[in-house]
Amino acid sequence: MSEEKIVKELPACPVETTLMLIGDKWKVLILRDLLSGTKRFGELKKSVGNVSQKVLTAQLRDMENNGLISRKVYAEVPPKVEYTLTELGESLKPILDAMQNWREGFKALNHK
Repeated sequence: MSEEKIVKELPACPVETTLMLIGDKWKVLILRDLLSGTKRFGELKKSVGNVSQKVLTAQLRDMENNGLISRKVYAEVPPKVEYTLTELGESLKPILDAMQNWREGFKALNHK
């Protein structure tokens, strides 16, 4: 999907746009895990947690269609597939960092 097509489909509100692209629990966890580098499907399934194969596949496809990740398939048996953040996906790092920082503040406030 081209960037031009993505932009035409996005809501006018920046917050709504961000939520549309990464508002799902699994997408945020996938982003978190890919920030450290390329991962295979099985690695993501283990690191993301209690996600079904069907849901993980759907989330990865959606993120690929929105330009957040790239998928590379190797001609091997069994097939080897790797997922990597694109430049657009990596640009979400400050948002995930802010979420982690907020959590630390939340934890501190709730333990007073």
